[in-house]
Amino acid sequence: MKFSLGPVLYFWPKNEVLDFYRQVADWPLDIVYLGETVCAKRRLMRLGDWLEVATQLTAAGKEVVLSSLVLLEADSELKALRQIVDNGHYAVEANDMAAVQLAAGRVPYVAGPQLNIYNGETLALHHDLGASRWVLPVELPHTTLADLQDQRPVGLETEVFAFGRLPLAFSARCFTARTHNLPKDDCQFRCVDYPDGMLLKTQDQRQFLAMNGIQTLSAATSNLIGALPDMAALGVDVVRLSPQSRHMAQIVETFAAVRDGSLEPLAGQTQVATLVSGEVCNGYWHGEAGMDWHGASAQGRRL
Repeated sequence: MKFSLGPVLYFWPKNEVLDFYRQVADWPLDIVYLGETVCAKRRLMRLGDWLEVATQLTAAGKEVVLSSLVLLEADSELKALRQIVDNGHYAVEANDMAAVQLAAGRVPYVAGPQLNIYNGETLALHHDLGASRWVLPVELPHTTLADLQDQRPVGLETEVFAFGRLPLAFSARCFTARTHNLPKDDCQFRCVDYPDGMLLKTQDQRQFLAMNGIQTLSAATSNLIGALPDMAALGVDVVRLSPQSRHMAQIVETFAAVRDGSLEPLAGQTQVATLVSGEVCNGYWHGEAGMDWHGASAQGRRL
């Protein structure tokens, strides 16, 4: 079972992004996804910059995949998508059907978690169009995964999102700009002030959601390290860890220790929970409310 590092979902300064991936080169990861998936206005990292990072990570033995935007709204974004698909070296994570259409029959692609793959027929369609791997939508339980594993075409790999705030929804409206009474077109890039998203609470002060520009995330951090043995038994090929701004190296190492058998899953579960800000969750995996925790206590601490 391989580990992947998903694309950075947040808006970090360019020097921090470059420093982050210099560290990633030494982590026990097999696959690294690169690129902006949330907002086209975040242009501190251009395609050329991502390709330079890709070269460095490839030299370090990582498989690199270039990720595409989830929500395209302008011709300029479609042009940028074409450049990503036509990069000539790396597979593409398609997070929108426009990316699938451009990649189909031309370059291998990963069917991203936003493509709503819920049945065997859709799996077969993507395989026929050239997908080499698909990512389970974050809201689906392990029982549905088991059914889909029985139906997936030969040669199509399966990837599961196992760590990070869960990407739930996207909107044409920028919630971060609206919070600061700014129009979307003059947002002043205020999302850079929230390196792990802007936390929202209910009236009774329970953590509820996190806003990241146009993206809505879970407030709690998904922690499926305890389910790694079950994923292996289900034939999952790749486990995805989504970057957070702090302690990511320790989190990756803990997941690797559980996979390799040098750390018990329950101990790894507790350890990871101490490395996140706020609460952890695994409800969706168990067919329950996504924000819930199922099983032994694993409360995150605020960092």
